[in-house]
Amino acid sequence: LKPRSCGCLASELSFLLEPTDVTAVRDRPLMLDCRVQGEEPIMITWRKNGSPLPTGPRVRVLANGTLLLQSFQKRREGTDADMGEYDCAAQNRYGMLVSRKAKVHLASLPKFHTHPVSMSVDEGGVARFQCQVNGVPEAKITWERDRVLLNTTDSRILNCTVVLYSVFSVFSHLIHVHFLFTIILPGGAPRTYKEPIILSGPQNLTITVHQTAILECIATGNPRPIVSWSRLDGRSIGVEGIQVLGTGNLMISDVSLQHSGVYVCAANRPGTRMRRTALGRLVVQAPPEFLQWPQSVSKPAGGSAVFTCVAQGVPEPHLIWLKNGKVLMPGHNVKLTNNNSTLALTRITSEDEAIYQCIAENSAGTNQASARLAVAQAKDLPAAPQGLKASSLSTNALQITWSQPPANVTETIIGYVLHIRKIGEPDSLELQEAISKGAFQHDVMNLEPATTYSLYLKAYSPLGASQQSHTVVATTLGGVPTPPTYFTKVLNSSAVQVLWEFPSSAGKAEGFRLSYRRVPHPEYHGPIQLPCHISGHTISNLEPGAVYEIKLVAYNGNGESDCSKRLVSLAEEGMSDQRGSSLCQCRDGEASLGSIVIGVHIGTACIIFCVLFLMFGYRRSDVLVKNSFKLVMYEFLSFFSLVFLLLCCCHLFCKQVVCHNQCQVMIEQHSSDLPGTGTG
Repeated sequence: LKPRSCGCLASELSFLLEPTDVTAVRDRPLMLDCRVQGEEPIMITWRKNGSPLPTGPRVRVLANGTLLLQSFQKRREGTDADMGEYDCAAQNRYGMLVSRKAKVHLASLPKFHTHPVSMSVDEGGVARFQCQVNGVPEAKITWERDRVLLNTTDSRILNCTVVLYSVFSVFSHLIHVHFLFTIILPGGAPRTYKEPIILSGPQNLTITVHQTAILECIATGNPRPIVSWSRLDGRSIGVEGIQVLGTGNLMISDVSLQHSGVYVCAANRPGTRMRRTALGRLVVQAPPEFLQWPQSVSKPAGGSAVFTCVAQGVPEPHLIWLKNGKVLMPGHNVKLTNNNSTLALTRITSEDEAIYQCIAENSAGTNQASARLAVAQAKDLPAAPQGLKASSLSTNALQITWSQPPANVTETIIGYVLHIRKIGEPDSLELQEAISKGAFQHDVMNLEPATTYSLYLKAYSPLGASQQSHTVVATTLGGVPTPPTYFTKVLNSSAVQVLWEFPSSAGKAEGFRLSYRRVPHPEYHGPIQLPCHISGHTISNLEPGAVYEIKLVAYNGNGESDCSKRLVSLAEEGMSDQRGSSLCQCRDGEASLGSIVIGVHIGTACIIFCVLFLMFGYRRSDVLVKNSFKLVMYEFLSFFSLVFLLLCCCHLFCKQVVCHNQCQVMIEQHSSDLPGTGTG
């Protein structure tokens, strides 16, 4: 634990230099940097693999915060090995800040995993020798022929297309692998034709930006094939930083994210279209970079604070939040949303005052950004603005005024913020306008006509915001709301539920007024005033068996809409289990258009029958004259059919008119457990 004193006056802690990944050598000193700035005193501590690092004669923290390990150690057993992940933590009276993690590796010289193999090849052919070795740091590899270092720029070597990796050199040590390479001469015999063959194609490779990528492509054939490279997606490989080594290997220096893709190696026989291809995928990773950093804020106790942290990288970074160096988990007043990119704190107390860090991690690296939350006490904040009023100026403007605070309060105020929201809209759609400290009147422009808004005001000082003023409601000029669409439901013999639709858009109605009266009494009960977010109300304690008239209007600052009236009956027969029955006792299908059509068809059939019967009778008049009794019967039947048709039509017409008028009094039975309703 080491205090720092650099004479910094800024209260915000920040890193000037963070520890970075390093390779250490056994029994040699190791130093990891950690330099910070901020308000003094600052205490710097170090952690290894997430646990506090004990100090002693071999491990010390220097005055500037640097960690010094006098002699780097590696032990095969036990937990005292010095390899691991290190980070430093800086703390002052405002909170704690943690650096990125630095990986410390031990330099090593392992054995070869793959050795070159002796071989014999024909003249003009290709010999490929391979060796594999993993070292820390990355090994420098050279090749020798007959104890003489090979010059990879020698054209004679390239003509043999020898691809070699052998002698490994690091920390002044050399490992030699010996093998025999024999070229068989043809002795004047004609060379035979061989189709192109790719001996070794590109392998899938994953690297980090700014590294160098080498994609192998070794081909043989007679005549010698021509090796070319392309991208599978058709995009140009480019020329900057691109180099073809030897007879085909592709080297890309200082790779970027644009170099990611599938690369195609093609071996073409000269002068023909015969070719062989091999594919390899190059994946370029990028450590996290911040697009948006969290910002330090000062909030009053009981208020809310939101920190936003947006990072990009390949693969997509994972975000975690720290509070004074400890992982922050969602809780009663802590919410993490948008894949942890947004941290929201509600009902802030003094315990929430801390330094909050956003840590972005992926397989390519880590990054961190921090912000401080200061909690201002109520006594340190300005008082809420008083006397807020709002009035209409035009169809798209409102004017607000408020009282000027006392002089001692005005001195601490740096400005005001007006919060504007349409009635019925969620808080997330709230608009805000900044107002200068010397103004006590403000015109809100670019509003919608005939729309009701809620408004409140906050005063700001350097320590934070005041409590909000009381909320006022005002409507722009432009007209009254449209009449609401509603319907009724009879719940029991003494209760009716009224349900209506919300306006087509927010702010078009400030609220609703509901009135009712018992028919035939002229006096209305109410009106019952209901806010705009309520879409139903239950009227109870009504007289059983009575008929009531219900009236509903919507209103705003410009007046009331046209009223809509409806009759509802509480008659006992309406309470039966016959759903949808009404005072007219109309059965399903009666007085409907279908029943009228059926009646007309029946009457028409009777007329047609009589006419045919008469025509048939008159064509045989000589017979009918002889039998006057039958003629009388024919005439009687015709007259009776016409009378029957008229009676049917009159009955159906009267039934339709009567049921239409009486069925305006609706009796319905439904459950009253619906959201957004009130009871009165």
